Amino acid sequence: MKKGRVDNDFALDHVGESHRKGFLPMMVVMLGFTFFSASMWAGGKLGTGLTALELIGAVMAGNLILGCYTAFLAAIAARTGLSTHLLARYSFGEKGSYLPSLLLGLTQVGWFGVGVAMFALPVQKVTGWDIHLLIGVSGIVMTATAWFGIRALTILSLIAVPAITVLGFFSVGRAFSEFGGMEAWFAMVPSEPMGLFTAIGICVASFISGGTLTPDFTRFSKNTKVAVSTTIIAFFLGNSLMFLFGAVGATFYQQADISEVLLKQGMIVWAIIILGLNIWTTNDNALYASGLGFSNITKLPKKKLVLFNGVVGTLMALYLYNNFVGWLSLLNTMLPSIGGIIIADYYLVKKGQYSRLEDTCFERVRPTAIIAWLAGVLAARYIPGIAPVNSVLCALGVYLVGEQVAGSIRTTETARS
Repeated sequence: MKKGRVDNDFALDHVGESHRKGFLPMMVVMLGFTFFSASMWAGGKLGTGLTALELIGAVMAGNLILGCYTAFLAAIAARTGLSTHLLARYSFGEKGSYLPSLLLGLTQVGWFGVGVAMFALPVQKVTGWDIHLLIGVSGIVMTATAWFGIRALTILSLIAVPAITVLGFFSVGRAFSEFGGMEAWFAMVPSEPMGLFTAIGICVASFISGGTLTPDFTRFSKNTKVAVSTTIIAFFLGNSLMFLFGAVGATFYQQADISEVLLKQGMIVWAIIILGLNIWTTNDNALYASGLGFSNITKLPKKKLVLFNGVVGTLMALYLYNNFVGWLSLLNTMLPSIGGIIIADYYLVKKGQYSRLEDTCFERVRPTAIIAWLAGVLAARYIPGIAPVNSVLCALGVYLVGEQVAGSIRTTETARS
C-alpha cells in the first residue's frame, strides 16, 4: 500500500477504531445483507410444500439456528476487528486459511450470478429485451458500485430495505385479498408435502454462506453489543420476512419464483425497480465479501478482485440461476464447518484471546482444522437430520478433540527434549 493511503475496507488488517460504526448504520447494513430475494425464492419452495403452521415453525427454527451461529461469529469480529478470512488464519493457519477463503469467495461469486439473473429475467419478460444484454448491463452496474466498499453498501441498504418491505407486504396483502385471507392460507394443504427437517435445512442453507461471512461486516461494529444485536435482529426480522413474502405468494399462486407471483399480481413493472434495488444491495455484499476472500489468498487489492469476480459471476448467471437448488445442496455440505471451527478455536481453545495479526506467528497449515472441516463436510452429507447443523457441530467437536490430541503430543515431545 502506498504511503499515506488508507484501506478503508481493511482487507488485510484490523478495522481501525475511527472506522467503527454504531447501532443504526450497522442495522442498515445487516438488514440489507439479509433482505435477499433468493430467500423469497427459497420461501416459495417451502410455501408449496408446507402448511402455514409448518412454514412458520420451519422458518423460525431455521433462523434461530442462523441467528445463534452468526451471533457467535459477529461477537468475535467485533472484538478483533477481523474478517472471516483473517480470523481463519488463527485456526487453519496462514496458508490453510486459503481453503475457507476459496470456498467462501467462490460461493459469493455464485450468489452474485444468481442475483443478476433474478433481476434480468423478470425485466426480460416485461420488456422483451435480450436476456444476455440485460444480464451484462446489470452485472456491470452492480459491480461498479461494489468498488466503493462498505460506504456504498450502507447507502444502498438504506434505500432497498424500506422498498422491499413495502413490496413484500403489498404482495402478501394482494394474495390474501384475492384468496380469502389468512384463514384460507392456514387451511391449505400442499399437494406434495415436504419434510420438516428438509424445510429447516433449506432455510439454513439459503443463508449459511452469508452467515459464515458475518464477520466481514460486523467487524465494523463499535462494540460486541452492537454486532450481536444487529445480527440477530437482521436474521429474525429480515430473513424471516423474505421467506414469508415468497411463501405466501407461492402458496396461493403455486409459483416458487417470486417474479412469477408478481407478474400474476400485475405488479411486475414497478416491482422491477424495488427488486432491483434489493438484489443490487445483496450482490454488492457478495462481491465485497468475495473480494476480501481472494485478497487473503492473493494479497492483491480488494477493489481489483471485486471487478474480476463481478465479471465471472455475470458470465455464469444463467447457469447458477437454473441450478439454484443444487447450489443450496453444495452450501449444505462445504461451508458451515468453517464457522464452527472459528467459533471453537476462539471461544474454547484460545479462550476468547487472539493477539493482533502483526504480533502472531501463524503456522502455515494447521491439520486439525483441515481434518475438522472435512469431518463437517462428511457429517452434512451422510448423517441424517439438518445438514448444516450436523456440519457445524461435528466440525466443532472434531476440532476440539484434535487440538487436545495435538496439545498432548506437543507436551510429550517437549518433556522428552
